[in-house]
Amino acid sequence: MAAEPSFQPLPHRPMRPEDLAAVHALEVRAYEFPWTQGIFRDCLASDYPARVVERDGAIVGYFLLSIAAGEAHILNICIAPELQGQGHGRALLHVLLQIARARRVQRIFLEVRPSNPHAIALYHDEGFNEIGRRPRYYPARKGREDALVMALELFNDA
Repeated sequence: MAAEPSFQPLPHRPMRPEDLAAVHALEVRAYEFPWTQGIFRDCLASDYPARVVERDGAIVGYFLLSIAAGEAHILNICIAPELQGQGHGRALLHVLLQIARARRVQRIFLEVRPSNPHAIALYHDEGFNEIGRRPRYYPARKGREDALVMALELFNDA
């Protein structure tokens, strides 16, 4: 029996203004209620840590992170729908955590839809805990959907 090939994370690099059209196109494919291109532009203008993941020269994933006062907030993390469930989201989350640790972040927050069990499972698996709920946070087909608020404590290895 042949061994399964080991997972190889896709290459990542900082997000640049010229990436915004491709990032937004991916956002539109991945989410029913996508961000506008202007939101991405504003995040880059605010110098938020942001990375894109590429495969064969095409952007197939990204994240944006806000950092202030020792805390970080995952604003958006996305992998192309056809690549989800293969470990690329986890690999991208690990890149995000490395950046947060390098910037001496002590705690990371995020919101996630209760209707997204795969993301919730990933975050739990990576050590995030549910700490609250934001009522009617997300747009939904029938009005609004709550957000689960999750957090991860980062500890210095020093």
